[in-house]
Amino acid sequence: MNKNILLLRTLLRSTSQRNKYKYCKDKKKRRMIRASFVGYALVYLVIMAYCIATCIGYGNIGIIDSAPVVCALMLCTIAFFFTLFKTNGYLFNFKEYDMLMSLPFETKTVAACKFMYMVIKSLPWYISISVAMMIGYGIYAKPAFYVYPLWLILSMIVPVVPTLLATFFGFIIAKLTAGFRKRNILQTVVIFAFMILCFAARPLLEDMFKNNKVEQVLTSMSDATEQAAGVILPAKWFSDAVTKTDVVSILLLVGISAVLFALVFLIIGSSYRKINSAMKNHAAAKKFRMTEQKQRSVLSTIAYKEFKRFTGSSVYMVNVGIGEVLAALIGLVTLILGFDRLIGLVTGNAPFDHAVVIPAIPFIVYFCLGMMATTAASPSLEGKNYWIVQSLPIEMKTLYQGKMLFNMYLTVPFMALSTLCMSISARVSVLDMFLYLILGFVLCTFSTTWGCACGVKHMKLEWENEIEVVKQGAAVAVYLFPNMLLCLACGALTVYLGMKMDHRLVMLIMIAGFAGLAALSYRRVLSLVRAKGKKN
Repeated sequence: MNKNILLLRTLLRSTSQRNKYKYCKDKKKRRMIRASFVGYALVYLVIMAYCIATCIGYGNIGIIDSAPVVCALMLCTIAFFFTLFKTNGYLFNFKEYDMLMSLPFETKTVAACKFMYMVIKSLPWYISISVAMMIGYGIYAKPAFYVYPLWLILSMIVPVVPTLLATFFGFIIAKLTAGFRKRNILQTVVIFAFMILCFAARPLLEDMFKNNKVEQVLTSMSDATEQAAGVILPAKWFSDAVTKTDVVSILLLVGISAVLFALVFLIIGSSYRKINSAMKNHAAAKKFRMTEQKQRSVLSTIAYKEFKRFTGSSVYMVNVGIGEVLAALIGLVTLILGFDRLIGLVTGNAPFDHAVVIPAIPFIVYFCLGMMATTAASPSLEGKNYWIVQSLPIEMKTLYQGKMLFNMYLTVPFMALSTLCMSISARVSVLDMFLYLILGFVLCTFSTTWGCACGVKHMKLEWENEIEVVKQGAAVAVYLFPNMLLCLACGALTVYLGMKMDHRLVMLIMIAGFAGLAALSYRRVLSLVRAKGKKN
């Protein structure tokens, strides 16, 4: 068998949930796998519904020909950012590196197979978007029968180029930072800086178009997508191949993807061993000086240990820290631009009184901070070292209290900064600002305790890659969706009730409600810890 196929098949089998379900005898694990299948199926259905609704809107206003371009742009965007977040965990610094490199495979073969593994793991996302957009396009455009298989095949090739670009960008970051002692922090800063530049480019482009600084001003959605396709060439090739059956576009899409694939992994293969070896080595200080040892409480020590674990993984830092960075950016941007102007930009200058949105400031901030709690992933991140944690001379309750304390240390300062900036910009009273800060603190407490309850309940200690826990773990999924839905619902309810009654009374109700939910979640954590202690 071809070595690439053999290695790729082995990687997929070793991490396949379906394979685990087939051979696992533990009823609890089988139940969790079934629940994860149902959860992901619901997410994919929601994505498909959104894509079909988008096509219906395009069809009703007569721009259905833009659907292929939009489909390709969505695939390119998702592929780029998904890969950007996963490269450091899947391609570099992965746990099974020593085992794989001891096998009779070339370095570039291992790197290429890990890349294909990333692409295949993301295929369900691509398929859900592609199939839904194809259905919507078929309803209105009624293309020839051969367009459907052509659409499906090419839509799986479209993400290859952006995935390769993100992989190469991750390779450059890894190569530049591999020799630094604090390389994980440096990699995270570079990724965050790149993301901020991407978000900052949007208003600059809008200003350029509004001031007629280019030849053609974008006047419709169709023009906008065509303009984007002119920059993102895979989207243009896909659109021409589907709508015009352009053979040249098909050959360009397939050929360029293959050539870039070979070129990128020829470059990566030359430095692959060196980068991974540097990442697995720890720099030692040339000068060592004995200083006075600091004494900390048990809880502070555990929180500091969680901080070191947090800063020791760029995957963990990026996925958890993105919420804190966004909250701080939103607060600072609001302080600079003004609350009314920011709400106007978000709502498209819709004609309504922006003051009604002011009571929702704590939920706007929490929507960013609550995207991910460290407590949802940290129990599973103990992994194979969990037995060491169990052998420590401390109660398990104290251990999880320390984990929750670190999440509070991480989220509360950013919450206070963003809330104060938005409150000052909105010119709220001191009493209202105080209530917003209290509600924000209670929301952070709820996020911490609810995340810890999910993390302990759905603990996954058998994993080979941190991404399996941080991005794909059942605990993170169970934490995320109810938390975000509750945040959106309570934010909308706060705005509605604020127009009917005194908004300060609404704040007190929300504070009491989320304090009660936080208390219930904390009690749930303690009961789960006691149950696991008895079981062990």
